[in-house]
Amino acid sequence: MRDDQPTPGSGLEAFDRHHVWHAFTQMQEYEPLLIEHGAGAWLVDTAGNRYLDGSASMWCNVHGHRHPRLDAAVIAQLGRVAHTTNLGLSNPTTVEFSRRLVEIAPPGLEKVFFSGDGSSAIEAALKMAFQFWLQAEPPQPARTRFVAIGEAYHGDTLGAIGVGGVDRFTAMFAPLTFEALRLPSPGGPCPHSGRPAPSLDESLAGLDRILADHGNSIAAIIMEPLVQAAAGIYVHPSGFLRGVADLARRHDVLLILDEVATGFGRTGTMFACEQEGVSPDFLCLAKGLTGGYLPMAATLTTERVWNAFIGSHADRRTFFHGHTYGGNPLAAAVGIASLDVFRDERVLDSLPPKIARLQEHVARLSRLDHVGNVRQCGLVAGLDLVADKASGTSYPWQEKRGTLACLAARRHGALLRQLGDTVVLMPPLCITLAEIDHLAAAAEAAIREVTDQ
Repeated sequence: MRDDQPTPGSGLEAFDRHHVWHAFTQMQEYEPLLIEHGAGAWLVDTAGNRYLDGSASMWCNVHGHRHPRLDAAVIAQLGRVAHTTNLGLSNPTTVEFSRRLVEIAPPGLEKVFFSGDGSSAIEAALKMAFQFWLQAEPPQPARTRFVAIGEAYHGDTLGAIGVGGVDRFTAMFAPLTFEALRLPSPGGPCPHSGRPAPSLDESLAGLDRILADHGNSIAAIIMEPLVQAAAGIYVHPSGFLRGVADLARRHDVLLILDEVATGFGRTGTMFACEQEGVSPDFLCLAKGLTGGYLPMAATLTTERVWNAFIGSHADRRTFFHGHTYGGNPLAAAVGIASLDVFRDERVLDSLPPKIARLQEHVARLSRLDHVGNVRQCGLVAGLDLVADKASGTSYPWQEKRGTLACLAARRHGALLRQLGDTVVLMPPLCITLAEIDHLAAAAEAAIREVTDQ
């Protein structure tokens, strides 16, 4: 044992600070917080402090922690087998989960490809769309480009970065990947120029021009439906998704919908695209796919896409892409249990009063002196912290007010996650009305604390 290796129960915080490299975290400034256990919408750290999980453990927890039916599903599957490869063989649990996903997916999405996380689901969709046009009848090999929305975030792998548009996450890696054709987001102002968000008509007209000018070189459009989560909770105007889908069909361009963050009830329906009656060519799922229990992702697609990959071994039309743990039976088992909970506990039916209660609190918080724009879609809300409300002047980014607010929220019993100076409220769907009140109170106290109100 190395001298600096902790013994069980001692020195874990120090080891965490100096040896565990945390995602999206400046390790020089990191202050350890070790979560030991949880139940429902609550988490408890190693010191016994309780926190409402206001970020749904990075937007993935759905039914709460230690849900008895989800726990039981994992234990039962462990009694059979923990993992078998999905390369060239399968598992009954994985096949059953595929069937259940096809049953609830928008019409036409009948083929399921499993991977490990949201970025992986996006990578699979991008590569499938690219390869589809090479193998279509007739082939259209010039279709190699993608259209993406301004300030989009689709993950951190290289293909996902290519269609991503949050510069602070992607700009330095641009030489390693490709550049998408970019449509300004109708959900928020341009972060570089400050230009207001385009209207619905302006956005759709702009997309129509892109497709008319470049359609023969475009493989697919990719977007998050209704709300761009990591952009800062940018909520699209009603009709934007439907308009994009109609233009994609008119120009014969594939449509990829990234529901990694918006799927499984976050926006009030099982999938956000249901709200505008859209069935894409690819639906990318992760996060809530297993109720937030185990890593798993899925890319659903259509018979048309599938058929372009069908042929003999000699035809080399196979999708040469895969992940070791893709289709993992443990994850599939808990995914099935999560869908059972959605059905049996009528989770979606329980959401309207919770969404309304969160809306009331967001409206109240919007009146704070240093809260600027606020945006909400279902049980997802973003609050922009500003130095001057009248002018909308932001705080200098070096002051990291959003980070400070989320750290302050811990002292008031809630775990939140910021996007720059946007404080995000995205709790598990199991949250109660009283817990929503607690979450909003913690957010308000934290915001007041770091803005000197």
